[in-house]
Amino acid sequence: MSEDGFMRLALEQARLSQRNGEVPVGAVVVCHGKVLATGRNAPIREHDPSAHAEIVALREAAQLLGNYRLEDCELYVTLEPCAMCCGAILHARLKRVVFGAADPKTGAAGSVLNLFREPRLNHQTAVLGGVLADDCGALLREFFRKRREHHRRNAHPLREDALRTPEERFSHLPGYNWAPHYLTDLPALNGLRLHFLDEGPRDAPRTWLCLHGNPAWSYLYRKMIPVFIAAGDRVVAPDLIGFGRSDKPKKEGFHGFLWHRQVLMELIERLDLCNVVLVVQDWGGILGLTVPMDMPGRFNGLLVMNTTLSTGEEPLSQGFLAWREMCANNPEYDVARLFLRGNPYLDAEEAAAYNAPFPDRGHRAALRAFPRLVPKGFDDEGAAVSRKARDFWSERWRGQTLMAIGQQDPVLGEPVMRALQRQLRGCAEPMLLPEAGHFVQEHGERIAHKACAFFGR
Repeated sequence: MSEDGFMRLALEQARLSQRNGEVPVGAVVVCHGKVLATGRNAPIREHDPSAHAEIVALREAAQLLGNYRLEDCELYVTLEPCAMCCGAILHARLKRVVFGAADPKTGAAGSVLNLFREPRLNHQTAVLGGVLADDCGALLREFFRKRREHHRRNAHPLREDALRTPEERFSHLPGYNWAPHYLTDLPALNGLRLHFLDEGPRDAPRTWLCLHGNPAWSYLYRKMIPVFIAAGDRVVAPDLIGFGRSDKPKKEGFHGFLWHRQVLMELIERLDLCNVVLVVQDWGGILGLTVPMDMPGRFNGLLVMNTTLSTGEEPLSQGFLAWREMCANNPEYDVARLFLRGNPYLDAEEAAAYNAPFPDRGHRAALRAFPRLVPKGFDDEGAAVSRKARDFWSERWRGQTLMAIGQQDPVLGEPVMRALQRQLRGCAEPMLLPEAGHFVQEHGERIAHKACAFFGR
């Protein structure tokens, strides 16, 4: 059998060790061209720190030969041996060691040191490394990737009344490759896991706080975030509970206007966000516009896109009532199709990314709940705080305001935004986007460049 053939047998042993929860390393001892013994990692299972694949295989071979000297034998192992295993191999007087993947952290056959070429020792063993190195290394990398993911999940245990979208649904999304960040210990969360992006220097002179709406998530800001980062700024973009990578309570009744507002305020406090430009659209504004009045020292700018303040004093627009009716009659609507309808230039992968957080009906409770949470009457939850926010923006706001309007939006389009403009003290003439619909951020690169220049004044 060839060297590759013996290494494939060692890989089989490595896969067996992986099934037992061990680091996947396997070994075979070959004598005169025939397999004499096999071994696989077992320190966890055997409660034995010496139970590395190499030593397990050496023990079996020595028992079969009735001699601890293995002078006519070769050892094939999928990972470069550590110092402990090299010592055992030298003591057994093996004539050759063949390994697959190098170990740059603990490898003692050439990576960190080479015990087999130490002239002060009374025996030297021949070494050949790199046989099926790609296959051996890939098995180890996949093992440690899954273990890191498991540890991340266990660090934030899932509540029984919530669901968590599988992490693999967020792999390889176009234009969205930022590291996730999680919090579970905000008081309002009570153990739910909140996801947020946090990019750029923590001590940046300006922070953009980007709030999404329904049924979107932080993916919506993928075209704006790179522009803000390139300007040297910090960007924080949370996923509201029920959306994106955040946990998803199973019951629609869990969601409430004031509760979501409280979570946002606690997140801002926890991250100690200062010199903030608040970036809002849709529910990001319905909620987010009520926040700065209670922490005004943290905010000095507002970038507002198709949204509103729902005070309960004016009837909801016909466009919004039609949207609410559609959600009620079609609770399983296709999110990707919704985005394509208003943004036909999106490619299929981008549209599908908006579906990623919602693999089934159980994950969609927030999508069903949010249309009904918009305050309709004077005494509805959220209406009073929205009226206070309106007064803040019209009377006490001292920061800069930039408005961008997607003019194709049938729900929160130009008429609604012009009314909001009149409530925002010092709001400049809006940036009009005649080609944009409700999800204005799909044209976000242009808006972000304009915003960087505007708020840089």
